[in-house]
Amino acid sequence: MGFQAAAQEYERGRPDYPESAVAALAEHLRIGPGRVVLDLAAGTGKLTRQLVPLGAQVIAVEPVQAMRAALAASLPTVEALDGRAEAIPLEDGSVDAAAVAQAFHWFDPNAALAELHRVLRPEGRLGVIYNVRDETVPLHAEFTRIFQPHRGDAPSHETRGWRQAFAETTQFTPLEKMTVPHHHRLTRQGVVDRALSISFIAELPEDQRQAVADQVLDALDRDPSTAGKEEIDLPYRTDVYWCQRR
Repeated sequence: MGFQAAAQEYERGRPDYPESAVAALAEHLRIGPGRVVLDLAAGTGKLTRQLVPLGAQVIAVEPVQAMRAALAASLPTVEALDGRAEAIPLEDGSVDAAAVAQAFHWFDPNAALAELHRVLRPEGRLGVIYNVRDETVPLHAEFTRIFQPHRGDAPSHETRGWRQAFAETTQFTPLEKMTVPHHHRLTRQGVVDRALSISFIAELPEDQRQAVADQVLDALDRDPSTAGKEEIDLPYRTDVYWCQRR
């Protein structure tokens, strides 16, 4: 899997989540002291480290060993378990809330919803959060042009499969949604790391990965908003979804 090879690029290049989005997620999922929260497909801990200060007990579940190791190294007090959305290594009714950041499109959505329903307590809450590149910005559109030939059949958060599963399930209430603007400030190398952290780019042979990196740097040099700059500000939006266990 690409994420196994690109855990460090993922940690360096991917944005955190805006404080307002995390605050909304915490409110809707009722995250706070005395609560137990599952961070499912936690990756390197991008969301995890923003949940911990809220005072709940956070349990991270992540199937990719390199990403789980990065999470454990930066968050040694968080229990980090090997597991998948379709086979969550927790007891029935053991968590008050569950959050999924940047990952639900990788799941078998119906199996994942069944497992989440199992591990959540009655009326437990489920949240999904995505940082999404703003494709109305020409630079992001250029990045997509660079990445797309390598995508193959890799899933995307934009596909309707995972949202359709929410629309059809009887195990959870309908998804609610809010969106907030977000900006990610990083170096030129950070922009390259962001590109190389994409799963299907990470899986390419090294010469092709380098070619993608070169194209990204060339795009930065040609775009008038980034040409000659070492610090880059990339616009995103952050989508926050939530629902409740039935």
